[in-house]
Amino acid sequence: YLSPSVEVGFDGDSQNMNATQTELVLKNFFAKNAAGKFDIVHQGAGPDGTPYAVGRYTGRNGTYRVFIGLKANKSTPAIDKIDFTKE
Repeated sequence: YLSPSVEVGFDGDSQNMNATQTELVLKNFFAKNAAGKFDIVHQGAGPDGTPYAVGRYTGRNGTYRVFIGLKANKSTPAIDKIDFTKE
């Protein structure tokens, strides 16, 4: 589900990571912020047709706005960008 390179952000600080690094960072985040609830707030596409979704994640340590950007990866959409901003 991840692109080979993913832009991962937390509260405005973002880095490009490979899929393996991204998976480890996300596992660590979710281990510290056990899931309570996730709701999709909005779905759409950018001017170039690239799909994205905006959601709200509520975990043990608070609520986050989550932006997920997708791009085609061998004709299957894959996560190209994921950004968490604490509300």
